[in-house]
Amino acid sequence: MDIQKFEFGEEGLKRVYENDKWMVGIKNWKPANDIANIDCLERHNETDELFVLLAGSCTLLSAVEEGGRLAIEATAMEPMRVYNIPRSLWHNTVTTKATKLILVEDVSTGAKNSDVRQLSAEQIAEVKRIAR
Repeated sequence: MDIQKFEFGEEGLKRVYENDKWMVGIKNWKPANDIANIDCLERHNETDELFVLLAGSCTLLSAVEEGGRLAIEATAMEPMRVYNIPRSLWHNTVTTKATKLILVEDVSTGAKNSDVRQLSAEQIAEVKRIAR
């Protein structure tokens, strides 16, 4: 049996390894995650998601609903630390072109058990202010 190696150097996310329980992905910068283009948050309703920053910079956006509105926070990631996004927490990543992340989540996580929420113009302005 040989040791497997995986890599991904293009824009966006690629699931580089999956088994019957979990998957590992490499997430690189893509235009949708650039501060100039952030327009949504997502949440996974059944599973947690882990991120590790390997290179570049990344700000994790997170939000909870309070009184009918989103309370959005920004967390600047530090390299080589594990960040857990608990299930049902609204989130997104703001990345720069040099960013390289590892992501680990349950293999079943996908569109069928996740939601995407478009941000209003006011929320986008807030995100741009707090994520800089």
